[in-house]
Amino acid sequence: MHAFCINRMNDQREHIIKTAGDLFFRLGIRSVSIDDICHELGMSKKTFYVYFESKDALIDQLLQANIACISAKMDQMLALNDFKQLVKVFVRHQREEKNDVRRVPNLVYDLKKYYPRQFADFQQQIFETNKNYIQRYLEQGVEQGMVRDNLNLELTAVLFAKLQNDAMRDFEMIEAQHHNMHQLAHTTMDIFVRGVLSEEGLKLYQQ
Repeated sequence: MHAFCINRMNDQREHIIKTAGDLFFRLGIRSVSIDDICHELGMSKKTFYVYFESKDALIDQLLQANIACISAKMDQMLALNDFKQLVKVFVRHQREEKNDVRRVPNLVYDLKKYYPRQFADFQQQIFETNKNYIQRYLEQGVEQGMVRDNLNLELTAVLFAKLQNDAMRDFEMIEAQHHNMHQLAHTTMDIFVRGVLSEEGLKLYQQ
């Protein structure tokens, strides 16, 4: 079952975000009303509006929470300070991760069609987040001899982050070719990783 990617939360506002996110994953954003969220929470709409003035405001906060969760996971991988282990964890994460907004077409569709401002803001923030972390991954890999030292690391990070964003925006084209977002993520990651690794790094990856 999909669960929205949000760090552990304790207060009421965060509990609302987590519950709404789980509903959106199962049912889509458009089809879930504030009444549905309140029913799931066992709270009145009056209480809901104490924390969020509208569904749009809730979605804004929910997307911010998703980005924060993604960033936290990336920080954990970088903190390993061991590129060999990072490759193993990163590849496993890409193959298994299913609780990311970008992997769920009905969420992306609803955001694009009904919440274009939120979608544009989310894409820009995800792009910047991915670009920065990818460059840091590559820098760590170069230092440890696992990534080619002749790469333009900043440009490589920009190109891959843009590829991920374009895939999210144009997911209908991917599906029209009888592929899904999870397959796309796995394939693009495989191509990217093979392209940046040194001979030593490639041996590790192939294992």
